[in-house]
Amino acid sequence: MTEEDPYLWLEDVEGEAALAWVAERNAETAAELAADDGFAALKERLREALDASDRIPYTTRRGAFLYNFWRDAEHVRGLWRRTTLERYRKDDPEWEVLLDVDALAAAEGEKWVWAGARVRRPEDDLALVCLSRDGGDAMEVREFDLAARAFVEGGFRVPEAKTRIGWIDADTVFVGTDLGPGSLTDSGYPRTVRRWRRGTPLESADVVFEAGQGDVSAWGLRDTTPGFERDFVGRARDFYRSETYLLTADDGLVRIDVPDDARAYAHRRHLIVTLKSDWLGQRAGSLLAFDFDAFLAGDRTPQVLFTPDERTALAGHSWTRHHLLLETMRDVSTRIEILTPAPAGGAWARRPLTDVPPLSAVTVVDTDPDVSDEYFLDVSGFLQPSTLHRGQIGGDTEILKQAPARFDATGLAVEQFFALSPDGTRVPYFVIGPDRARRDGPGPTLLYGYGGFEVSLTPGYGSVRGRAWLERGGTYVLANIRGGGEYGPDWHQAALGANRPRAFEDFAAVAEDLVARGITTPAMLGAAGGSNGGLLMGAMLTRRPELFGAIVAQVPLLDMTRFHRLLAGASWIAEYGDPDDEADLPHLRALSPYHRLAADRAYPPVLLMTSTRDDRVHPGHARKTAARLRELGHRVLLHENTGGGHAGASDNEQAAHNSALMHTFLWQRLTRGEETANDL
Repeated sequence: MTEEDPYLWLEDVEGEAALAWVAERNAETAAELAADDGFAALKERLREALDASDRIPYTTRRGAFLYNFWRDAEHVRGLWRRTTLERYRKDDPEWEVLLDVDALAAAEGEKWVWAGARVRRPEDDLALVCLSRDGGDAMEVREFDLAARAFVEGGFRVPEAKTRIGWIDADTVFVGTDLGPGSLTDSGYPRTVRRWRRGTPLESADVVFEAGQGDVSAWGLRDTTPGFERDFVGRARDFYRSETYLLTADDGLVRIDVPDDARAYAHRRHLIVTLKSDWLGQRAGSLLAFDFDAFLAGDRTPQVLFTPDERTALAGHSWTRHHLLLETMRDVSTRIEILTPAPAGGAWARRPLTDVPPLSAVTVVDTDPDVSDEYFLDVSGFLQPSTLHRGQIGGDTEILKQAPARFDATGLAVEQFFALSPDGTRVPYFVIGPDRARRDGPGPTLLYGYGGFEVSLTPGYGSVRGRAWLERGGTYVLANIRGGGEYGPDWHQAALGANRPRAFEDFAAVAEDLVARGITTPAMLGAAGGSNGGLLMGAMLTRRPELFGAIVAQVPLLDMTRFHRLLAGASWIAEYGDPDDEADLPHLRALSPYHRLAADRAYPPVLLMTSTRDDRVHPGHARKTAARLRELGHRVLLHENTGGGHAGASDNEQAAHNSALMHTFLWQRLTRGEETANDL
């Protein structure tokens, strides 16, 4: 491909010519996939699972109430609602509806999508409700009175932008938003933090902190823990490096002096630090605790709460009133411990919280750190529907909710294997499919991966995956390749920048291992991934096309020489490199699937999926790649949903449609084997 990009016009998101071209591609895709004999029935079955009334309504505790956001067939855009624990225990809880998003959308003639709410703590009386137009990251913010169940007339309101906002007190918020030229970073996020008082113009609010134009964003927050109220501000210098400051009463700044790649926050008398590189003699991936006041005075004596090893990594942690729940992963299977701070800086006590079945996942759903030692815990597995537990540390536990099976798992099994990457690294992956006794030779297999931004892919129940793929005989594989966080910071950093091909090699090694084990063949092996995983799919298409019978790339990142100029792309420079840096451009051009496409290579069938409203990964990546493949004489399908944002869908109808398209495409191609690959 020459330096002159002939398809820049497809980056005009809502340009007339670009949308007309997209409409033609959508029609082609619909004619080939949505017209399939089984498509309508599959979509209906997936929609039924997504809308099921007996799904677990996961909640967040705010004071006396448990809050939930819910979508179903009747409430397409959803209900924000709440109930009490006593009512929640019932099979059919009685809910108090706070906001009906469908009714709001109809009244205002906008395609509103729920984007969350910031409830004022600890009073739990007011909220800052966030609404997205058709699923984008940009959102409108409105103040909401929880007692009145209504928006506050004349209250805080911020027009559509990638706003960051949070409560200071009943009449004041920290806010960063788009206020015109100079107010946003190159990545499109707020560059300033303002202290905005009720009844005053937002434009005149005091600026208390300012990040640089080249930073990713600025932020401010109030720690509302009773007795430990503090204000913090900071800047994300890039995706992994940041600075945090204590904001003093006179708006002075006191730097929290930890490594800029560490994550640090205050909790009561503690400063909690998660390391991404070695520090104070502690390994990257460790979790440390300091006395907050002593740390500010210069004391650097940590309590070591977790130290990783070659097979075990930190997965997360959550506070209750008196304890810390520590989530760890060992070979991608999770466990939880209870840690209890000791007085006067002594060693923290620890004990296991619960046993977890092999090859399963346990997740802390919610805690109430200001008030009690209550916790909500979700346990699930690939073939094990979720069970929601509630407990009190030191007290009883109960099963609150148990999801029913959504697909027929008869004869299915879960196994974990390890593939050997070319540099000798052992790469874990999960195989979910017919057990060995029922496996009648190789079969259609879908391999999923991500491999970036320290995101870990863990076991979990998927009703859509089960209905669309597993119960009709397919095998599903989840690859835990480098670039993710399954083994901590080192696992992620091994595939940063110019080393990104290690993630690609890991994924290819899993594909080869599946064939070597007789689970599948290249003609029956499909691959799928989204966002950064879409880049992975582009790499498989252009680097190892012989390994796959079909590839699906969802909301993909594919042009690695222009990603930093499109929407939020500049914020990912720390992950991939800077195309404007002469030292980085060669490896980025070598990584770029868009630039690696050639007329004289045989590619497997490919489906590219994106959204016009994706304001994170520009739809131009998928559009331009589809156009380039067509120009070179290759067969490609493109589906661009008009809404949905980076999720690709803004309601269950769209989600079911997208999933049905993807799985119909894969099933068509992979069950017809070599004949289909040659035909296309």
